[in-house]
Amino acid sequence: MNELNQIKHKIKHLTKELNKHNYKYYVLNEPSISDYEFDILLKELEELEKKYPQFVSPNSPTKRVGGDITKTFQTVKHIYPMLSLANTYSKSELVEWENRLKKIVDTDIEYVCELKYDGVAIGIRYENGELVKAITRGDGTQGEDVTANVRTIKTIPLTLKGDYPTNFEIRGEIFLPLKNFEKLNNEREDIGEPLYANPRNTASGTLKQQDSRIVAQRGLDCFLYGVYGENLSFKSHYEAVKKAGEWGFKIPDESKNYLKKVKSIDEIMEFVTYWDKHRHQLPFEIDGIVLKVNNYHLQNELGFTAKNPRWAISYKFKAEKVETQLESVSYQVGRTGAITPVANLTPVLLAGTTVKRASLHNADQIKKLGLHLNDFVYVEKGGEIIPKIVGVNLDKRKADATPIQFITHCPICTTELIRKDGEANHYCPNELGCAPQIKGKIEHFISRKAMDIDGMGPETIELFYDAGLVKNIADLYTLTFNDIIKLERIADKTANNILQGLETSKQRPFERVLFAIGIRYVGETVAKKLARHFLTIDRIINASYEGLIAVEEIGEKIAESVINYFKDERNQQIIGRLKSYGLHFEMQVNEHATDKLENQTFVISGVFEKVSRTELKKLIEENGGKNTSSISSKTDYLVAGKNMGPKKLEKAERLGVKIINEDEFLEMIK
Repeated sequence: MNELNQIKHKIKHLTKELNKHNYKYYVLNEPSISDYEFDILLKELEELEKKYPQFVSPNSPTKRVGGDITKTFQTVKHIYPMLSLANTYSKSELVEWENRLKKIVDTDIEYVCELKYDGVAIGIRYENGELVKAITRGDGTQGEDVTANVRTIKTIPLTLKGDYPTNFEIRGEIFLPLKNFEKLNNEREDIGEPLYANPRNTASGTLKQQDSRIVAQRGLDCFLYGVYGENLSFKSHYEAVKKAGEWGFKIPDESKNYLKKVKSIDEIMEFVTYWDKHRHQLPFEIDGIVLKVNNYHLQNELGFTAKNPRWAISYKFKAEKVETQLESVSYQVGRTGAITPVANLTPVLLAGTTVKRASLHNADQIKKLGLHLNDFVYVEKGGEIIPKIVGVNLDKRKADATPIQFITHCPICTTELIRKDGEANHYCPNELGCAPQIKGKIEHFISRKAMDIDGMGPETIELFYDAGLVKNIADLYTLTFNDIIKLERIADKTANNILQGLETSKQRPFERVLFAIGIRYVGETVAKKLARHFLTIDRIINASYEGLIAVEEIGEKIAESVINYFKDERNQQIIGRLKSYGLHFEMQVNEHATDKLENQTFVISGVFEKVSRTELKKLIEENGGKNTSSISSKTDYLVAGKNMGPKKLEKAERLGVKIINEDEFLEMIK
């Protein structure tokens, strides 16, 4: 075998191995190698693919991290139309549905009950076991080609195993798990961006991202359950779903009651009632149940209406919705200047709580609803972070009602608002002269994840600002005991605690300071990446656009934001003052630091004798390791001290995580 054939064989072997481990990890949740070992194999494949691009497969495991840029999504016609399902909301409507079926097929019918995942419908085509195209539902006859983005979703196989058909399409739902949605919103909150409203819309928006790297980072998931093709060997939907699981697809888990065969409307209602009660315990959102005739022969006999298959129907859970009156719209200014309209409502009881306000998100939402002052509106709380207005009772609208117009100037400082191309929000650009932005930036600066300054909170910042003591983050370090003690509700002890907190904060490392100064889009993780790459604030200030986007996870939007921030002389003056007060603006290089723990993840639990928990975490990071708070299949080591909780120990043993003591850890980095 010549050298090129050996390389080709090696790439093929690595691809097969990585796909196997990816399936075990993400679909079966049964990893057989550590993350570190997986990454070593992936790096080896990446290097080979760079040297020998002629052997790169479009379905290589290296595609999982994204990197493809799509300017426009091509429209593709569906081979099999993606029809929507008719909806039902009651048992009596289900009985009517079954009666209609039995007029066409006079026989006993077996049904399959499935969860109705609240996400984005997708059709994925495979040829010879290889993923070739992924298409959204679109209008049912044609959708958009999102193949590059779908390849980054780790629960969707790039290549199949077993006795799969030569050519077929599988359909399912792409969704954003609730924990990933929460994490994404926490990151947006960190950088002062408006929060996403719900997982469904976020999943849809993510799938339409032009940069597949962003898609890869967000952690979309997918259940696949509908197999379509010519001359398939299955006799039923249930059989096809089970077979798809054998080919490597993540299918609805029957053991968790996500999938069930039944033979009567009463059994269907048992399934519906169970999930209507327990749906909020799921790690993802559902909005109902899908019911399908199981037998393919009966499906073909039942056929289709103009819009829907007769053999399937969806039972929709009723969202909790009430009617109340819109009294006014107020506008909030965030620390980044984002303007959020809020509906002020006549108080009404919804889902066990009294609702007085509802988010209107942005100007487009107000326009879409066509809101008028004093409208009677329908308010819903189905899976939203906060209640939202979903419609207007036009029958109650007065003839002379005034349409609500989005404001043109900041409600606080009266600066004219701006709206950039491609953004949904309006912004007040007066970031250093608009009170809510100033106070918001200071609150962010003192927060726990940033400078973590004891003794201060939003109320204290309000007092300082109103008294004219603090107009920006640098002013905090000019506060004196006499300044603080003069303020209302401030005693000697509180004043001293504030001053001590400010002094202690000067020891925070550079990456925390960089996050704290509040550059738009620079969250906790991005700040660490920038700090570790450039090492000093001066290098970041002088960095070019090309130099910034060369840093891992730094995209165009972040790079532009960093450049614009430091372009403002007022921001440079603030940085200069903070430097003079002793804050760290360069990485403190530890001469004892190593990469001995690179790509390894640790959880620390219990009490230690030789070093403190804080020191242990520091040692892990200094030697290239990563700290996490909870044990998962991704954890490499549990460092166990005295009085460790039994649940953590039990979970570590169950997942096969290596458990070491304090001495064993210190030996690792000796």
